[in-house]
Amino acid sequence: MARPDDSVSLSALARLGFSELSEAAASLSELAEILGSPRAEILDAAGVADPDAAVRGLLRVARRDAAPVKALLDDPVTRHRAWRVFGASEGLADFFLRHPDELTALSEPMEHLPSSIDLRARLLSSVDSVAGFAASGEDAAVVALRVAYRSSLAVIAAYDLTHADPVTVVGDVSAALADAAGAALEAALAVARTRVGEAYPKDEVAATRLAIIGMGKSGARELNYVSDVDVIFVGGTVDEEVVSEARSIDIATRLARETMRGLSGIEIEPPLWEVDAALRPEGKQGALVRSLGSHLAYYDRWAKSWEFQALLKARPLAGDDELGAEYIAAVQPKIWSSAARQDFVDSVQRMRRRVMEHIDPEDAPYQIKLGSGGLRDIEFTVQLLQLVHGLTDETLRTRGTLESLDALVEGGYIGRAEAAAFAQDYCVLRVMEHRLQLRELSRTHLMPRTPAGLRVLARATGLAETGDGIWARWESVRREVRDIHTRLFYRPLLSAVAALPEEERTLSAAQAHDRLAAIGFRDPAGALRHIGALTTGLSRKATIQRHLMPIMVRWFADGSDPDYGLIAFRRISERLGDTPWFLRMLRDSSGAAESLTRILSSSRYIGELMEWIPESVAWLDKRELLRPRGAAALDEEARAIQTRHESVGDALRAVRANRRRELLRTAMGAVLDVLTIEEIATALTEITETTIQAALRAVFREVVPAEDAALDFAVIGMGRFGGAELGFGSDADILYVYDANGVEPQRAQELATQIVTRLREHLTDHRVPLDLDADLRPEGRSGPLVRSIEAYTAYYRRWSLSWEAQALLRGRGVAGSAKLIAKFVELADSIRYPETVDQQGLREIKRIKARVEGERLPQGADPRRHLKLGPGTLSDVEWLVQLLQLQHAHAIPGLRTTSTIAALDSAVEAELVPEDAAERLSEAWRLASRLRSAITLLTGQTSDVLPADRRELDAIARLLGYPDRSATELEEDYLGVTRRSRKAFEHLFYG
Repeated sequence: MARPDDSVSLSALARLGFSELSEAAASLSELAEILGSPRAEILDAAGVADPDAAVRGLLRVARRDAAPVKALLDDPVTRHRAWRVFGASEGLADFFLRHPDELTALSEPMEHLPSSIDLRARLLSSVDSVAGFAASGEDAAVVALRVAYRSSLAVIAAYDLTHADPVTVVGDVSAALADAAGAALEAALAVARTRVGEAYPKDEVAATRLAIIGMGKSGARELNYVSDVDVIFVGGTVDEEVVSEARSIDIATRLARETMRGLSGIEIEPPLWEVDAALRPEGKQGALVRSLGSHLAYYDRWAKSWEFQALLKARPLAGDDELGAEYIAAVQPKIWSSAARQDFVDSVQRMRRRVMEHIDPEDAPYQIKLGSGGLRDIEFTVQLLQLVHGLTDETLRTRGTLESLDALVEGGYIGRAEAAAFAQDYCVLRVMEHRLQLRELSRTHLMPRTPAGLRVLARATGLAETGDGIWARWESVRREVRDIHTRLFYRPLLSAVAALPEEERTLSAAQAHDRLAAIGFRDPAGALRHIGALTTGLSRKATIQRHLMPIMVRWFADGSDPDYGLIAFRRISERLGDTPWFLRMLRDSSGAAESLTRILSSSRYIGELMEWIPESVAWLDKRELLRPRGAAALDEEARAIQTRHESVGDALRAVRANRRRELLRTAMGAVLDVLTIEEIATALTEITETTIQAALRAVFREVVPAEDAALDFAVIGMGRFGGAELGFGSDADILYVYDANGVEPQRAQELATQIVTRLREHLTDHRVPLDLDADLRPEGRSGPLVRSIEAYTAYYRRWSLSWEAQALLRGRGVAGSAKLIAKFVELADSIRYPETVDQQGLREIKRIKARVEGERLPQGADPRRHLKLGPGTLSDVEWLVQLLQLQHAHAIPGLRTTSTIAALDSAVEAELVPEDAAERLSEAWRLASRLRSAITLLTGQTSDVLPADRRELDAIARLLGYPDRSATELEEDYLGVTRRSRKAFEHLFYG
């Protein structure tokens, strides 16, 4: 046994990175004894990623066959390699345990990585291939090629692990790994030909062409140590007289299956990796092998945008080189012609978002490949720039990420500094990924979650000295990748509009135009003008805008209407000028700036109001400022305004401005998800009430002289206003009532009419209309606009129709004399909550409902899309609830409410409506209400029809909290919800 000495004491082992000290000391002693070598000499190169694993692996192999281990460890150069390989990869250690004689691979000279030619020769030699046929089709041939592949993999890993700076060679290592995969496919195809030759004549198999096209990382020569190899198979015949094309496709399909089995099937030597042909036409449902003509026909007629995107990296990988070249030459033009499609870049972005959505939330912080700031973000950014600019610049039609970055720099599309940083980050992440996969030769992309795992990764990569250090490096790279994406894609847009000499511009105006069009701007030329206007000049504002504009352009592009968002931002910026707080907010509060871009690119309603109230931007800095101020505060402010102004006109002009301001506040809170639909309805109702109350106080003092002050006047809210259920753009349904209180009747009528006239005049607002709709008054539009309480009483007691009693169910005093309101409510209660139910009246209501559905719909409108009158929508729910109130409210106090949802809840409690039916009705009512408001917020116009335009529907969906591109999902949800609601309505309403 070798004598232990101080150099290999437990403390010395600890300094070398061992953690299992006693076990390591014992293993070293046994290894030294087996090899007959001093421990100190064996440990000469032990400072590796995981020395414990290294010594375990070396000992296991030495126990089986000491000679090749001794040969490696006796030589200082190969000893260094052996420790690096065994310390980084337990997977390769297991391979050498199965095949100790393959350790000789680590003794070969390693000044360079093996070339593609060398790898192909080595793998084909392993199966004794001659003229494309292996010497044997037996399982032993498959085992031989797998052993040869893993031996080659060990050589690549040894070069990688012993290099002084692995980050600088990661591109070459990835290319060698792709070449090794191509060589393995070539050897597997040779074995497959021999096997298939047992079922088909050999001359037919020899005349069958099969090209294996590498896709993704294998096509780009960016392969990992362990990765699926994405391929497409193209078949054909060398000579129709020897084998027809149809028969050659059958043979080629057998060859493809046998090739895949040779690499992925279960044998004594474990599978290498999965050969994945899912990117072929029609995916897994399509034919495994097609002729070149069949491929082209599919791409011409059926292929989706993502399929052309996948072809960006395609290259011949194995098989018939000539056929592979023909395939690439034929599909390349189609990639770029398809990139001209209007939705091509949009589909690329959508695909990236879909990938992000499918990441397990628990894995997201550890995802090197798919997570935010990971490898896929870099690849996506580079690919997006290629797609945008490669349409007109053929030099960008490259495959690999690093070579594409170089091409983008040479073409002047991105700056050298940003590209260099991006490339460095890419290489760092690839080194991390490679070391993680080498560990067990497993397909993983997740950072370690344990201190021990992080410590091993730090040593394996050489990027940090500690586990904490490698995690800090990972976080730093992620942040930089996210930032560089903005710098690479958006910041060069500024140079296109800056007053720079041509040679100093990063992008030309035409290139910037293409880039803006690609990310969703419909008027790129206009967008460039606005960007130029915002960022040109030497002022402090222009300087801040130049710093902020790249990220804001990205945020605008994420919205549903980036063109409008940008022009609205320009107008607001010009209105605010050099206002200190505005510039400070833009500079210091990225959250407020992002919220500003979000609301401007999502809502014309907000944008138009903000142009008149630009100071509202300040609310974005504090979330609480986006919450409604409440009726009491609004009333107090309105009263204060009236005391400050001498004239009614000036006072009510200020009241209208306050209304616009509070509507804007509520809209901003709605779009930024600060408020629920119930809070929005309450806020809009309180804003409208306070405005009417202030106007009525002012007008009453203006119109009614002191001698007639006994006159009482009130405004009764009806419809959704009375129910406190207003949405954006809702009319305010009202009734006007007065009580003469001793004033001469004719005089009282005249004064009341003047009050109504002046009220409507002073509340007219052309910017945000407030429509006081009195059509629900007795006799409708044919009746007097204002009546006395006595006239209302006489009419309702004698003449009122069933629909008028139904309309009163939403009646609620909102402004004016409290005493008169109480009288009116008492009158209304006697009509709307009758002690005995008028069955004829109920039948009339049902008849009217059926007629309304057919007659009041706009001509040509799809009934299913009408949010108010369509089946299962607002009117269905409200009419059902009102029918129940007319029938049962006298006996059930809970039904005596003007709120639709509160009355529906009471009906459930009283067991008048089953709970499940009420849920369906409530869901439909809420969704239709939200949609009506969303349409108004988006367009600035009111509409009761769900739009069919997909872009507009998608924008509405986003306002409702759906993910991007959810037009179809929203439409299906709405139609499903209303269909279920209609079914419940028909059962309960018509019986």
